[in-house]
Amino acid sequence: MLPHVESRDVAASVDKLLAERGSALLSMKALIATVREQTGTERSDADLAGLITKKAALLGVAVLSDLGGPDSGRPDSGRPDLGRSPQDAGRKFS
Repeated sequence: MLPHVESRDVAASVDKLLAERGSALLSMKALIATVREQTGTERSDADLAGLITKKAALLGVAVLSDLGGPDSGRPDSGRPDLGRSPQDAGRKFS
């Protein structure tokens, strides 16, 4: 069985999207949907989110992580979790 070959380079598509959108706060859901539409990729949402996050960090572009998910511990409100500061990361609260 031959491996799946994508018709267009997904990483190049992500680079182009992030460069076009510039400094605007971008939705991860919208970016994933656009990448799928442009490339026809069958990669998982998690794989695409990881790629987009890495590329956005390199380019200094802010991306809103609005994927939620069943194990996120909170409903998908479309807003970032402002309840914890970076200093609180890793602490357990009772």
